[in-house]
Amino acid sequence: MENSIEKNIKQPILEFKDLSISYTPGKNAVEKVNATINENTITAIMGPSGCGKSTLLRAINRMHELYPNIKISGEILLKNNNILSIDPILVRRKIGMVFQRPNPFPNMSIFENVLAGYGLNGIKLKKSQKKEIVEENLRNVGLWEEVKDSVNKKGTFLSGGQQQRLCIARALALKPEVLLMDEPTSALDPISTNRIEELILDLKKDYTILVVTHNMSQAARISDNSMFMYLGELVEYDSTRQMFTKPSNKRTEDYLTGVFS
Repeated sequence: MENSIEKNIKQPILEFKDLSISYTPGKNAVEKVNATINENTITAIMGPSGCGKSTLLRAINRMHELYPNIKISGEILLKNNNILSIDPILVRRKIGMVFQRPNPFPNMSIFENVLAGYGLNGIKLKKSQKKEIVEENLRNVGLWEEVKDSVNKKGTFLSGGQQQRLCIARALALKPEVLLMDEPTSALDPISTNRIEELILDLKKDYTILVVTHNMSQAARISDNSMFMYLGELVEYDSTRQMFTKPSNKRTEDYLTGVFS
C-alpha cells in the first residue's frame, strides 16, 4: 500500500528561482519568478498580452540567447541542474518546444520533419531506427494512420491541425522530459483544437507540459495547475481548480472574471 502511495506522489522536475528577464536595461519583462513544477503535470500560464508568459516559456528552452539584448538572472533548475549553465543544445534535447503557429520545415517531407532534431544535433541513425522513430512519434500524436502512405510528401501538404500534431511529433522525437507549448491551438479551428487538447492530456503520462494560453476555458479543461502573470510578475500559482474557484489574489479574480484582460 505504501509503495502505491509513493508512486502517486509527483516529484519536482522544474524550478524557477528568482528568475528575472529583461529586454532593456533597468526594466524586467519577467520579475523574480519563483515556482516549482512537478513531473507529469500540465501547467497553464495565463495573463494578458505582454505580461511575460511567452518570455518565461522561451527562457526555459534557452531561446532568449538568440537575441543579444536579452538579459537573464536567477536560476531554472531541471532536476536540480541549472539549465542556464548547460550547453543550450543539450537543454533543447531535454526540453521540447511547440509554437503558436504550426511550423513544419517547408522543404522537408513529413518523414524528415519528425527526424529534424536528430539532424540538427548531428546524431546519426540507421535506416531502421529512422523508420521506427517516425512511426512511433506519429502514432504518439495520432497522425500515423492519416499519413502513413504520404510520409514522403511535404509537411505543408497537411491541414493546420495535422501540421501542429506533426510539430509535436518532431518535438517528442528526441524524447524530451519537458514539453513547452506557446498557444498551440490559437491558429486552429475548434475540431483541431479539441484533438490537440486530447493529445496534450494523453501525453501527460510521459511528459511534463507547460502551456501558454489566452483561453481560460482551455486552461480549465486541460491543466492541473495554473500560473497567472501580470506585468512580468507571477501573481498567483495554484491548482487550476483552486485558482478558478477561489483565487487568493484580487488581480487573479479580476482577470478570470473579465474585469481586465
